[in-house]
Amino acid sequence: MSSSSSQIIEHVVLFKVKDETEPAKVSDWLSGLNGLASLDQVLHLSAGPIHRDLSSAFKFTHMLHSRYSSKEDLSGYSGHPSHLRVVKELGSPILEDLMAVDWVADDLSGPVVPRPGSAMRLTIMKLKEGLGDEEKAKILGAIGDIKDCLGSLNQMTYGGNFSPGRAKGFSIASVAIFPGLNELEALDSNPELVQLQRDKVRDLLDRVIVLDYVVPPPQSASLS
Repeated sequence: MSSSSSQIIEHVVLFKVKDETEPAKVSDWLSGLNGLASLDQVLHLSAGPIHRDLSSAFKFTHMLHSRYSSKEDLSGYSGHPSHLRVVKELGSPILEDLMAVDWVADDLSGPVVPRPGSAMRLTIMKLKEGLGDEEKAKILGAIGDIKDCLGSLNQMTYGGNFSPGRAKGFSIASVAIFPGLNELEALDSNPELVQLQRDKVRDLLDRVIVLDYVVPPPQSASLS
């Protein structure tokens, strides 16, 4: 599925699996999550281990990234019996912590379904206490400037989180998608341009989570 320019809903969940969890149980849980990609409401869904944790104090181990045509479709997915079964039966017994963020991507350019092997950089930001819409708009503008400067970038979306219940106070998120890890690591080897934009908003931020994730190959999993 592809899109020349459209609005979608981004949904990202970060998980911390308990250290003592048996690998087979983690595999079953991930298979269950990835099987949810077949639900009618879902445009794209992938779940797997986090490749690299660059700054998080939470030490998440796994990530789910999914996309929807509307907030109603996201709500339908969240309340779907198959999703609830995976959460209750496979996820809850092995998870120590989680957080989730949702945002509206107003101008998605390119494929709705990222290619397997693509490398994602997820950035989630928490504003300093007392800041409002003006400061949030400044941060979103700086993210947009970064997007325009990244030549190897396949795709980037960003926005304000509209589901505060599980976001731990974080209110802005972005996901940048690169062809692969080589392109993402090349960005890290020449960070001056990105750092210049970050410096513009550093004083507005209380905490930033930065994680890298590689889109896994599609799985065939049963929802029954």
